[in-house]
Amino acid sequence: MTNNESDIIRVNRANYGEYRKILASAQAGGLIKLRNGLYAKPEALMGDTIDIETIVPGGILCLYSAWRYYNLTTQVPGAYYVAVERSRKLSLPQFPTIKPVFQRAKLLEIGKAIIEIEDKKIAMTDIERSVCDAIKYRNKIGIDVMVEIIDNYLQIPGRDLSRLSRYARLMRIYSTLQQILQIKL
Repeated sequence: MTNNESDIIRVNRANYGEYRKILASAQAGGLIKLRNGLYAKPEALMGDTIDIETIVPGGILCLYSAWRYYNLTTQVPGAYYVAVERSRKLSLPQFPTIKPVFQRAKLLEIGKAIIEIEDKKIAMTDIERSVCDAIKYRNKIGIDVMVEIIDNYLQIPGRDLSRLSRYARLMRIYSTLQQILQIKL
């Protein structure tokens, strides 16, 4: 068993005595099973964020999770939205709720940033990529949510419209972005 700073516990069946203790603690409610061999103390899952790298290695927080972090929306996500490579097979825990967003491998790296939240290093889409995601997924999230995200982004003093345009070209939504910006600016 190893225990890191985020109270995530990895258990190996090779150490049978320790494994039985962890299982007993999980059955009693002292630990939450995330997946086989991976458990967490309930308080580790109570904060605003989780150690995504431990639960979904290589995953990137995106969509509602990123929009909320950057204060681009008033929507409160009911799950952690995590971008992963399209062909990947996932084993997700029952708790916390994780919604996978499957994408092509080359799209995953666009706008990927490492952000430190509550002493955890989290992979998350940067703010410009998050705005591009709102445009890309506008039919799924609703036009009103997309407009709210864009309006809030345009009010940020440090916004980078050239980076936003570069990402939009790579994501094939540049013409849509241009139409929106012509109306908004």
